[in-house]
Amino acid sequence: MAATTPGRLPGRHRRPAERRATYGEVIAIGEFRALWLGQGLSLLGDQLSRVALSVLVFQGTESALATASVYALTYLPPIIGGPLLAGLADRYARRRVMIICDLLRAVMVALMAVPGVPFPALCGLVFCVVLLSAPFSAARAALLPELLAGDRYVMGSALQNMTNQGAQMLGFALGGALIMGMGPYRALALDAATYLASALILASGVRRRPLPESGETGRPSMWTTTRAGARLVFGDPRLRTLVLFAWLCGFYVLPEGIATPYAATLTADPERISFVAGLLMGSMPTGTVVGAFFFSRYVTPSRRLRSMGWMAMLTCAPLILCAARPPLAAVLALWFASGVGGAYQLAANAAFVQCVPAERRAMAFGLVQSGLLAVQGIGILIGGAAAAELGPEAVVGLAGAAGLVVAAALAVLWSGSRKEIIERVRAEAAA
Repeated sequence: MAATTPGRLPGRHRRPAERRATYGEVIAIGEFRALWLGQGLSLLGDQLSRVALSVLVFQGTESALATASVYALTYLPPIIGGPLLAGLADRYARRRVMIICDLLRAVMVALMAVPGVPFPALCGLVFCVVLLSAPFSAARAALLPELLAGDRYVMGSALQNMTNQGAQMLGFALGGALIMGMGPYRALALDAATYLASALILASGVRRRPLPESGETGRPSMWTTTRAGARLVFGDPRLRTLVLFAWLCGFYVLPEGIATPYAATLTADPERISFVAGLLMGSMPTGTVVGAFFFSRYVTPSRRLRSMGWMAMLTCAPLILCAARPPLAAVLALWFASGVGGAYQLAANAAFVQCVPAERRAMAFGLVQSGLLAVQGIGILIGGAAAAELGPEAVVGLAGAAGLVVAAALAVLWSGSRKEIIERVRAEAAA
């Protein structure tokens, strides 16, 4: 007879082993590949167009204020119209919403690529292009759980997250060189082509799906849908906690917004400031990519949910040490560690999907995304104003301390409401 552990009968009280999905099996799903490739093309084009617009506006106006204003327009539309337009993906087929948004954005960006477009018209086109990202992103977020079940959803989300971070780093790094070679107008035309390519990929690679049944008779108004989504998200204590976990990024993204003045404190050579600022801005996304890979690949689904609070605190705790004014290498390491902790967003996202009915996912994701942009913008504005008075090192340290307090409070709230979600995720992973 085989030996047994004292006090435990063989085969009793053992939970089934949780199976972790792999990146290979997620990439093997054709519809996900289409969604992923379309996302990558659009993101690279968007980063290129941001650089091109900055160059184009500055060349036409020679005004730093006008250039900054156009860049700010990339944040404003989703905050204003995002919650309302995100509901379109709960009213119409999500694939169709994404394709139409891509086609409309391709036309608008192509108009921006026409030489001689007046500055007010350019601003209007930028506003509309960015506004359409709200229903597109909401539709994509709502469609992903239909393509990827169980732990595959987390792996797919990790791949999309890493693609997003990688596109940011690659787009900004190559954008200037490409625009130097082809000019801003051709760069905008290339961006329009990426939207067209994305629409074609989605049309050919993602099959038509009916909307999930909502059980409602008739079609409610957009305003009614928005209010119902807000009640759903903020009326459920579990969802409210998960939303606040997502919005915690307002604290740990703040350093990126003041990276240039921070870089000025780390080097006495004015010509090296932009180089150091680039290192600082790249360290946190790099940490996020590394953290997302290991967190999704080597941590079991239930353990991800259990460690979410600790990981959230990790995003803020290292930033506190910046108040001691460490040298550049230490600052890069601290910001990298903060980025690694940001991988907790994968677990928060998976838990959010578990709690939201399929027919309400687009609106729920749209509300969260709009709030996400708002807290990032507000945090960066407050950080910039405070850095002028206190210095960037102190502001980053204060943001880390405040974020750590909020993260600890959210971790306590989450520990009291996570049991049901963990059991559901564990059952799916063991199936």
